[in-house]
Amino acid sequence: MTLKHRTYSEVTGTDASRMVDQVNAQQSRVAERLAGVKACVAVMSGKGGVGKSLTTAAIAAACAARGLTVGLLDADLVGPSAARMSGVNPTGLEVDESGVDPATSPAGVRVMSMDLLIEDDTPLAWREPGSESFVWRGAQERGALREFLADVRWGELDLLLVDLPPGTQRLIDLAELLPCLDGLVVITIPSAASEAAVSRSMSLAAEKGIRVLGVVENMAGYACGDCGEVRSLFPGDAGQRLADQHDTTLLGRIPFDPDAAGHADMGALDQMMDHTVAGAAIEAIVDRLLEAIT
Repeated sequence: MTLKHRTYSEVTGTDASRMVDQVNAQQSRVAERLAGVKACVAVMSGKGGVGKSLTTAAIAAACAARGLTVGLLDADLVGPSAARMSGVNPTGLEVDESGVDPATSPAGVRVMSMDLLIEDDTPLAWREPGSESFVWRGAQERGALREFLADVRWGELDLLLVDLPPGTQRLIDLAELLPCLDGLVVITIPSAASEAAVSRSMSLAAEKGIRVLGVVENMAGYACGDCGEVRSLFPGDAGQRLADQHDTTLLGRIPFDPDAAGHADMGALDQMMDHTVAGAAIEAIVDRLLEAIT
Protein backbone atom coordinates (compact mmCIF):
# COMPACT_ATOMS: atom_id res chain seq x y z
CA MET A 1 0.00 0.00 0.00
CA THR A 2 1.34 3.41 -0.96
CA LEU A 3 0.71 6.25 1.47
CA LYS A 4 0.42 9.79 0.14
CA HIS A 5 1.16 12.61 2.56
CA ARG A 6 -0.65 15.85 1.82
CA THR A 7 1.03 19.22 2.09
CA TYR A 8 -0.62 22.19 3.78
CA SER A 9 -1.74 23.55 0.42
CA GLU A 10 -3.67 20.34 -0.29
CA VAL A 11 -5.75 20.40 2.90
CA THR A 12 -9.48 20.65 2.11
CA GLY A 13 -12.46 21.40 4.29
CA THR A 14 -12.64 23.62 7.35
CA ASP A 15 -9.30 24.28 9.06
CA ALA A 16 -10.26 25.47 12.53
CA SER A 17 -6.63 26.07 13.47
CA ARG A 18 -6.06 28.18 10.34
CA MET A 19 -2.76 26.33 9.97
CA VAL A 20 -2.58 26.92 6.22
CA ASP A 21 -3.00 30.67 6.72
CA GLN A 22 -0.35 30.69 9.44
CA VAL A 23 2.19 28.82 7.32
CA ASN A 24 1.52 30.97 4.25
CA ALA A 25 1.91 34.13 6.33
CA GLN A 26 5.18 32.87 7.74
CA GLN A 27 6.44 32.00 4.26
CA SER A 28 5.66 35.56 3.19
CA ARG A 29 7.64 36.87 6.16
CA VAL A 30 10.60 34.70 5.17
CA ALA A 31 10.60 36.30 1.73
CA GLU A 32 10.34 39.77 3.27
CA ARG A 33 13.12 39.17 5.81
CA LEU A 34 15.50 37.86 3.16
CA ALA A 35 14.68 40.43 0.50
CA GLY A 36 17.92 42.25 1.29
CA VAL A 37 20.13 39.12 1.16
CA LYS A 38 22.20 39.01 -2.03
CA ALA A 39 23.31 35.37 -1.69
CA CYS A 40 22.29 32.48 0.56
CA VAL A 41 24.57 29.45 0.80
CA ALA A 42 24.00 26.31 2.88
CA VAL A 43 26.85 24.23 4.32
CA MET A 44 26.30 20.54 5.02
CA SER A 45 28.22 17.31 5.47
CA GLY A 46 25.86 14.34 5.58
CA LYS A 47 27.56 13.08 8.74
CA GLY A 48 28.78 14.50 12.01
CA GLY A 49 32.31 14.92 13.30
CA VAL A 50 33.87 16.43 10.17
CA GLY A 51 34.40 19.98 11.46
CA LYS A 52 31.55 21.52 9.45
CA SER A 53 30.42 24.09 12.00
CA LEU A 54 33.92 25.39 12.69
CA THR A 55 34.58 25.66 8.96
CA THR A 56 31.31 27.52 8.40
CA ALA A 57 31.95 29.99 11.23
CA ALA A 58 35.49 30.59 9.99
CA ILE A 59 34.29 31.19 6.42
CA ALA A 60 31.75 33.71 7.75
CA ALA A 61 34.44 35.55 9.73
CA ALA A 62 36.84 35.56 6.77
CA CYS A 63 34.16 37.00 4.48
CA ALA A 64 33.35 39.72 7.02
CA ALA A 65 37.05 40.58 7.26
CA ARG A 66 36.96 41.27 3.52
CA GLY A 67 34.30 43.91 4.00
CA LEU A 68 31.23 41.79 3.22
CA THR A 69 28.10 42.02 5.35
CA VAL A 70 27.58 38.45 6.52
CA GLY A 71 24.91 36.52 8.42
CA LEU A 72 25.32 33.07 9.98
CA LEU A 73 22.25 30.97 10.73
CA ASP A 74 22.96 27.89 12.86
CA ALA A 75 20.33 25.37 11.77
CA ASP A 76 21.76 22.64 14.03
CA LEU A 77 19.09 23.01 16.70
CA VAL A 78 20.18 20.10 18.89
CA GLY A 79 23.94 20.69 18.82
CA PRO A 80 24.32 24.44 18.22
CA SER A 81 27.82 25.90 18.36
CA ALA A 82 28.01 28.83 15.93
CA ALA A 83 27.54 31.54 18.56
CA ARG A 84 30.18 30.19 20.92
CA MET A 85 32.78 29.69 18.20
CA SER A 86 32.02 33.13 16.76
CA GLY A 87 32.64 34.74 20.15
CA VAL A 88 29.08 36.00 20.55
CA ASN A 89 27.78 37.11 23.93
CA PRO A 90 25.03 34.64 25.04
CA THR A 91 22.77 37.60 25.84
CA GLY A 92 23.31 39.22 22.47
CA LEU A 93 19.74 38.99 21.15
CA GLU A 94 17.31 41.91 21.14
CA VAL A 95 13.62 41.07 20.76
CA ASP A 96 10.53 43.22 20.28
CA GLU A 97 7.09 42.80 18.74
CA SER A 98 8.36 43.15 15.18
CA GLY A 99 11.10 40.54 15.39
CA VAL A 100 14.55 39.59 16.62
CA ASP A 101 17.86 41.33 16.00
CA PRO A 102 20.62 38.75 15.53
CA ALA A 103 23.67 38.91 17.75
CA THR A 104 26.83 40.37 16.27
CA SER A 105 30.20 38.66 16.60
CA PRO A 106 33.51 40.50 17.15
CA ALA A 107 34.18 39.91 13.43
CA GLY A 108 30.92 41.69 12.57
CA VAL A 109 28.97 38.56 11.58
CA ARG A 110 25.24 38.61 12.38
CA VAL A 111 24.56 35.31 14.17
CA MET A 112 21.37 33.44 15.05
CA SER A 113 21.70 30.15 16.90
CA MET A 114 19.71 28.03 19.31
CA ASP A 115 22.56 28.32 21.81
CA LEU A 116 21.52 31.97 22.27
CA LEU A 117 18.07 30.81 23.38
CA ILE A 118 18.78 27.94 25.77
CA GLU A 119 20.81 27.94 28.98
CA ASP A 120 24.24 26.35 29.15
CA ASP A 121 24.19 22.58 29.72
CA THR A 122 20.45 22.49 29.03
CA PRO A 123 19.34 20.09 26.29
CA LEU A 124 16.84 21.22 23.70
CA ALA A 125 13.43 19.72 24.53
CA TRP A 126 10.22 19.91 22.52
CA ARG A 127 6.72 19.81 23.99
CA GLU A 128 5.10 16.94 22.16
CA PRO A 129 2.61 14.09 22.65
CA GLY A 130 4.03 10.99 24.27
CA SER A 131 3.34 8.77 21.26
CA GLU A 132 4.95 9.17 17.84
CA SER A 133 7.12 11.94 19.25
CA PHE A 134 9.55 11.70 16.35
CA VAL A 135 6.81 12.90 13.99
CA TRP A 136 6.01 15.94 16.10
CA ARG A 137 9.69 16.68 16.77
CA GLY A 138 10.40 16.89 13.03
CA ALA A 139 7.52 19.32 12.54
CA GLN A 140 8.70 21.47 15.44
CA GLU A 141 12.26 21.55 14.14
CA ARG A 142 11.01 22.69 10.74
CA GLY A 143 8.93 25.33 12.50
CA ALA A 144 11.95 26.56 14.44
CA LEU A 145 14.00 26.89 11.25
CA ARG A 146 11.13 28.78 9.62
CA GLU A 147 11.00 31.16 12.58
CA PHE A 148 14.76 31.75 12.45
CA LEU A 149 14.25 32.93 8.88
CA ALA A 150 10.91 34.69 9.28
CA ASP A 151 11.34 36.44 12.64
CA VAL A 152 15.01 37.50 12.55
CA ARG A 153 15.77 40.94 11.12
CA TRP A 154 18.71 39.98 8.95
CA GLY A 155 18.74 43.30 7.10
CA GLU A 156 20.95 43.93 4.09
CA LEU A 157 23.46 41.10 3.66
CA ASP A 158 25.98 40.25 1.00
CA LEU A 159 25.95 36.64 2.17
CA LEU A 160 23.87 34.47 4.50
CA LEU A 161 25.50 31.17 5.46
CA VAL A 162 23.27 28.41 6.85
CA ASP A 163 25.07 25.75 8.90
CA LEU A 164 22.98 22.59 8.48
CA PRO A 165 23.05 19.69 10.98
CA PRO A 166 24.24 16.18 10.03
CA GLY A 167 21.86 14.28 7.77
CA THR A 168 19.75 15.50 4.87
CA GLN A 169 16.34 16.48 6.28
CA ARG A 170 17.22 20.10 7.08
CA LEU A 171 18.46 20.59 3.51
CA ILE A 172 15.03 19.51 2.25
CA ASP A 173 13.34 21.87 4.72
CA LEU A 174 15.62 24.76 3.76
CA ALA A 175 15.09 24.21 0.03
CA GLU A 176 11.32 24.38 0.57
CA LEU A 177 11.64 27.58 2.59
CA LEU A 178 14.18 29.16 0.25
CA PRO A 179 13.51 28.25 -3.39
CA CYS A 180 16.15 30.88 -4.27
CA LEU A 181 18.94 29.11 -2.36
CA ASP A 182 22.10 30.06 -4.26
CA GLY A 183 24.09 26.95 -3.57
CA LEU A 184 25.55 24.37 -1.27
CA VAL A 185 29.03 23.75 0.11
CA VAL A 186 29.70 20.20 1.30
CA ILE A 187 32.28 19.25 3.93
CA THR A 188 33.99 15.87 4.08
CA ILE A 189 37.03 14.27 5.62
CA PRO A 190 39.33 12.06 3.51
CA SER A 191 37.91 8.70 4.65
CA ALA A 192 35.74 6.35 2.59
CA ALA A 193 33.00 6.35 5.23
CA SER A 194 32.68 10.10 5.00
CA GLU A 195 32.79 9.96 1.22
CA ALA A 196 29.80 7.59 1.10
CA ALA A 197 27.67 9.73 3.43
CA VAL A 198 28.53 13.00 1.73
CA SER A 199 27.94 11.53 -1.72
CA ARG A 200 24.36 10.67 -0.73
CA SER A 201 23.84 14.27 0.39
CA MET A 202 25.20 15.58 -2.90
CA SER A 203 22.91 13.25 -4.84
CA LEU A 204 19.94 14.58 -2.89
CA ALA A 205 21.00 18.14 -3.68
CA ALA A 206 21.08 17.27 -7.37
CA GLU A 207 17.60 15.74 -7.15
CA LYS A 208 16.32 18.96 -5.54
CA GLY A 209 17.99 21.12 -8.17
CA ILE A 210 20.39 22.68 -5.67
CA ARG A 211 23.70 23.78 -7.11
CA VAL A 212 26.77 22.39 -5.32
CA LEU A 213 29.34 25.19 -5.26
CA GLY A 214 32.14 22.90 -4.20
CA VAL A 215 33.64 20.43 -1.75
CA VAL A 216 35.89 21.16 1.23
CA GLU A 217 38.04 18.34 2.57
CA ASN A 218 38.56 18.87 6.28
CA MET A 219 41.15 17.12 8.48
CA ALA A 220 43.29 16.67 5.38
CA GLY A 221 46.45 15.87 7.29
CA TYR A 222 47.74 17.00 10.67
CA ALA A 223 49.43 20.37 11.08
CA CYS A 224 52.45 19.97 13.37
CA GLY A 225 52.39 22.75 15.95
CA ASP A 226 56.17 22.80 16.29
CA CYS A 227 57.34 22.73 12.67
CA GLY A 228 54.21 23.66 10.69
CA GLU A 229 54.56 20.57 8.51
CA VAL A 230 51.30 18.91 7.42
CA ARG A 231 51.45 15.15 7.95
CA SER A 232 49.07 12.37 6.98
CA LEU A 233 46.08 11.84 9.27
CA PHE A 234 43.29 9.88 7.52
CA PRO A 235 43.72 7.62 4.49
CA GLY A 236 41.81 8.48 1.35
CA ASP A 237 41.12 11.46 -0.89
CA ALA A 238 37.35 11.82 -0.57
CA GLY A 239 37.33 15.53 -1.41
CA GLN A 240 38.71 15.18 -4.91
CA ARG A 241 36.79 11.98 -5.59
CA LEU A 242 33.48 13.61 -4.60
CA ALA A 243 34.22 16.68 -6.69
CA ASP A 244 34.99 14.52 -9.73
CA GLN A 245 31.99 12.21 -9.21
CA HIS A 246 29.50 15.06 -8.85
CA ASP A 247 31.05 17.38 -11.43
CA THR A 248 31.94 20.20 -9.06
CA THR A 249 35.03 21.91 -7.62
CA LEU A 250 37.33 20.94 -4.79
CA LEU A 251 37.42 24.29 -3.00
CA GLY A 252 40.34 23.23 -0.83
CA ARG A 253 41.78 21.05 1.89
CA ILE A 254 42.06 22.05 5.53
CA PRO A 255 44.50 20.22 7.82
CA PHE A 256 43.56 19.32 11.39
CA ASP A 257 45.19 22.06 13.43
CA PRO A 258 45.09 21.91 17.25
CA ASP A 259 45.89 25.61 17.45
CA ALA A 260 42.89 26.43 15.27
CA ALA A 261 40.58 24.31 17.43
CA GLY A 262 41.86 26.09 20.53
CA HIS A 263 41.13 29.53 19.08
CA ALA A 264 37.63 28.41 18.03
CA ASP A 265 36.88 27.10 21.52
CA MET A 266 37.69 30.57 22.86
CA GLY A 267 35.61 32.29 20.19
CA ALA A 268 38.72 33.90 18.72
CA LEU A 269 38.27 33.21 15.02
CA ASP A 270 40.31 36.27 14.08
CA GLN A 271 43.33 34.76 15.84
CA MET A 272 42.66 31.44 14.16
CA MET A 273 42.57 33.01 10.71
CA ASP A 274 45.70 35.09 11.25
CA HIS A 275 47.97 32.64 13.03
CA THR A 276 47.20 29.04 12.00
CA VAL A 277 47.83 26.76 9.05
CA ALA A 278 44.11 25.93 8.97
CA GLY A 279 43.26 29.63 8.84
CA ALA A 280 45.45 30.13 5.78
CA ALA A 281 43.76 27.18 4.06
CA ILE A 282 40.31 28.62 4.79
CA GLU A 283 41.31 32.00 3.35
CA ALA A 284 42.16 30.28 0.06
CA ILE A 285 38.84 28.41 0.14
CA VAL A 286 36.96 31.70 0.63
CA ASP A 287 38.62 33.11 -2.49
CA ARG A 288 37.30 30.20 -4.57
CA LEU A 289 33.88 30.22 -2.89
CA LEU A 290 33.25 33.88 -3.57
CA GLU A 291 34.22 33.35 -7.20
CA ALA A 292 31.74 30.46 -7.41
CA ILE A 293 28.91 32.54 -5.91
CA THR A 294 29.44 35.42 -8.29
